[in-house]
Order: sequence, then structure tokens, then C-alpha cells
Amino acid sequence: MKGKFIVLEGPDRCGKSTQAKLLYNYLIAQGFDVELTREPGGTPTAEKIRQIVLEPGLDVRPMAELLLYEASRAQHTQEKIIPALQAGKIVICERYTMSTSAYQGYARGIDLKLIDTVNQIATTGLQPDLTLVFLMSDEYFSSRGEYLFSDRLEREDQEFRQNMRQGYKNLVERTPHAHLINADDDVDAIHEQVTELLKKYHITDLCPSQKS
Repeated sequence: MKGKFIVLEGPDRCGKSTQAKLLYNYLIAQGFDVELTREPGGTPTAEKIRQIVLEPGLDVRPMAELLLYEASRAQHTQEKIIPALQAGKIVICERYTMSTSAYQGYARGIDLKLIDTVNQIATTGLQPDLTLVFLMSDEYFSSRGEYLFSDRLEREDQEFRQNMRQGYKNLVERTPHAHLINADDDVDAIHEQVTELLKKYHITDLCPSQKS
């Protein structure tokens, strides 16, 4: 791939959407051709699947949930992410395969090896060049949980969310090019840290022809 693939991960309300937009604007200002997207979703078909998997009140069993996420990911990866990378763009994606391991693996209890297998199938082996995982402190994480009511996953109980959070911590340790970021910090300070990590991992070392 000629482009670079950056994934922002973390629980709901951890600030990753804010940081994704700040990063997008920063890279655009630097002259790069950038694609900002999200999971589940990112394309019309994948967004339809998102509506199903996150709709409150639906009885979606764990294995069905996993496969819906992977179907959305397969469509998104093949329709949007890979073509953008082949065109030399920097792709910024809110959530990718790590989120499935954290939510459906550590929190739901589905076998992690099985999840790794279906992730591999859905992505055709595509791996991020850099994964940034945003986690807040225990106290802040719990307090933010009081305001999670918008979708089916956000309405899960405290035990589910704590298992998911611990899963993210474990996954950072075993994932190449993954970095943990303290989401309690000031928004601007976090953004500065993100831009420094881009330099460290050579994300912005693209040649001029790969800029817009």
C-alpha cells in the first residue's frame, strides 16, 4: 500500500472522535490527501449494518453480533479503506479490529483466536500502521458511563465495560505499532502527543507526490 493507515481506538466518550477530526484537519493543513472514516460503518452498506448492530432493543446474540461487525468491516475495508490506501491517502479510522477483540472478545467472552481469524478474513490481512488507544482513568471512565444511553452497546453494564477496558490494555501490549494515550489529558495536549507519534512512526514521511 502506498498510503498510511491510522486507527483511533477506545471506549465510548473517550474523545477519539474529537481527536480524529483534529488529526484530519492537521494533516489536511500539511497538504496530505486524507480519508476520515469509522467503524462500524464508513460506506452505505456498512452503515446499514451499523444501524442493526447498535439499535437499542434488538436481541442480537453474541455470535451474530460478531459476524455483523465483521460483515460491515469486510465491506468497509474493500470498498473504502484499501482503495484509499492504494491511491496514496492517509486513512484515519475510528475503530477497527482491536475494538472487536475488546468488545466481543474480552467483554462478550468470544474466543479471541476465533476473533483473530474472522478479523483476518474481513480485512484480507490489512493491518494499521499506527493504532492509538484512548483510555481514561478508572474514576473518569466510571463517571462517563453514567451518560451512555444512545445505543445498544453503550447500554451494557459496568462489568461489560470494565472487561472491555481491560481488554484494550491487554491488546495494546501485544499489538505492533499500538500506543496507549491518557484520555484524561487536555484536548490540545492529546492532539500534540498524537502528532508527535505520527512523526515517531513515520506516518508523515510520505513523499510529495503522495500529498494532495
